[in-house]
Amino acid sequence: MASAASTSLERTYRYLRIGLAGTVVAIFVAILQAAATYGWLTSISDYFYTPARDVFVGALIAVSLALFALSGRGAERALLDAAALFAPLIALVPTTVVAGTVPGVGVTCSGRCFPPEYEPDAANGVVVYLVLGVLMLLVALLLGALGQVSLAAVWPSLVIAAAVLAVTGLTWAFARDAFVQNAHFFATTAFFALFAAVAVRNAFPRQGPPPTPLFRALYTAIAAGLVLVLVAYVVLLPQANGSGIPIVLIVEAIALALFFAFWVVQGIEKWSDPDPSIMSG
Repeated sequence: MASAASTSLERTYRYLRIGLAGTVVAIFVAILQAAATYGWLTSISDYFYTPARDVFVGALIAVSLALFALSGRGAERALLDAAALFAPLIALVPTTVVAGTVPGVGVTCSGRCFPPEYEPDAANGVVVYLVLGVLMLLVALLLGALGQVSLAAVWPSLVIAAAVLAVTGLTWAFARDAFVQNAHFFATTAFFALFAAVAVRNAFPRQGPPPTPLFRALYTAIAAGLVLVLVAYVVLLPQANGSGIPIVLIVEAIALALFFAFWVVQGIEKWSDPDPSIMSG
């Protein structure tokens, strides 16, 4: 019985890691198809306004669910759970655009603006996000009260979730213009910053056996790469106007490639791990 249970867990974690890598492939394929018609836009997020939208949104929702399932233990649990909270916001609240850079999307202000015709879509998504988030917290507290979940172990994730939901709800209710203008940018930045921290923790776990020098070097390189692309993203996005080389699109593509690389590396490292939790510490 123990062997069968362990094998089932191993398969589950293997398939989730493969699936997370697969979401990146799906996004890239959808964007390449859209680029054949719409050309190279300013950023990957701009393809939300093309037929790639469904794949883009679906992939990020799948990422969120998989990260919750793989979130592991300790500080790493909190990091992955937090990243899972931000992924749906990236999907449901589209990026701002510059007038004339995305065919068929009308904005008239100078600089980057949120297309007003997409606010009803964002409203629908944000309300669903908040309702499900609150239900998730209530279920976690109920399971804790019933002794099915250790609240002492998961309280950091619950506090982070409560904070993210509170900030999202309050800014949506009382500062909606600021929310739609900035939510996608902040959610994307937070997601990849958290993931850089996860890569660092994989390279230098506090508990359990350390990774081999090769895996430590790979995790460290992924973390360093994510930090560099995050800095470039924060600096370059406000200046992106769709002219010349799409630098922001390239930066975002590198970030996604590093996300893909992490799951490939960890999938190989932990393929036969008898305890397939995402983290060892």
